[in-house]
Amino acid sequence: MAPTIYCIGETVLDIIFGEGKPVSATPGGSMLNSAVSLGRAGLRVEFISEYGNDDAGDIIDAFLKKNKVGTRFVRRYDDGKTAVALAFLNRKNDASYSFYKMYPGKRMTSSLPLTKKGDVILFGSVYSILPGIGGKIKQWIKKSREKGTLIIYDPNFRKSHSDMLEKARPLIIENISLSDIVRGSDEDFLNIFALKKPEEVRNKLRSSGCINIIITRNSSSAVAWFDEGKITMKIPPVKQVISTIGAGDAFNAGIIYAVVKRGLTKGSLGNTGAGDARKIIETGIAFAADVCQNAENYISPGFGKSLKP
Repeated sequence: MAPTIYCIGETVLDIIFGEGKPVSATPGGSMLNSAVSLGRAGLRVEFISEYGNDDAGDIIDAFLKKNKVGTRFVRRYDDGKTAVALAFLNRKNDASYSFYKMYPGKRMTSSLPLTKKGDVILFGSVYSILPGIGGKIKQWIKKSREKGTLIIYDPNFRKSHSDMLEKARPLIIENISLSDIVRGSDEDFLNIFALKKPEEVRNKLRSSGCINIIITRNSSSAVAWFDEGKITMKIPPVKQVISTIGAGDAFNAGIIYAVVKRGLTKGSLGNTGAGDARKIIETGIAFAADVCQNAENYISPGFGKSLKP
């Protein structure tokens, strides 16, 4: 049976502004973005999240189903509204955000799925460390690890979260310890650990319990270690950057796509050779580059169709 990829995280409706005017409204949230890219790439993916029984929630729900993302584990609530994010693009097309949220009193009330050997879980962001949610995700991750499920973590910790850093850091470290692969940006690790050099980040993450590490450095390079093997790859220039909002999320999807297509599992990851490792990073870069060239937060349908079955 083909593996299932489970992406668990927050859902928002992104309203994107360029030069002070609304450009588009698209379903967003880091794990949703990755899930849609994986669905468009033809993999079996289930999204685990929550959003309202309102017009914004209907838009998101229809969009996920259209893009072949499973919604069996999505909870739709009546005592709240779907979260909205306003994303403001600067001249470099990087985004700053304002969030508007009205969640129900009780969250994450649905049961989480039973995973199996060969499946993949992608989790991260602030959602994975929120009170009342993070603990349930942690227990699910632990049970899934015992089943042989591959765990990938993206801390996705932005400067805007700095007011919660002291409480968040030990939770982030615990999530790192539960993960088979950690992929984060240099900005994430600077914000969390005040570390700039990739080798310093690598040593910190290894001491926290993860040996397979990928650090993306904006448009400069990606640096990765699979166990002891190190790979550094430059990021090829993108012809026209329209938006970088979903680049990191697409990189995560590319990692998963390469891992699944190359038949790598939790058990075989420690034996990843240089060829497999380079292909994983190359695929992440290719997915991210495609996203940067369109106004959506996920790979384009055309790019997804171009991938080898």
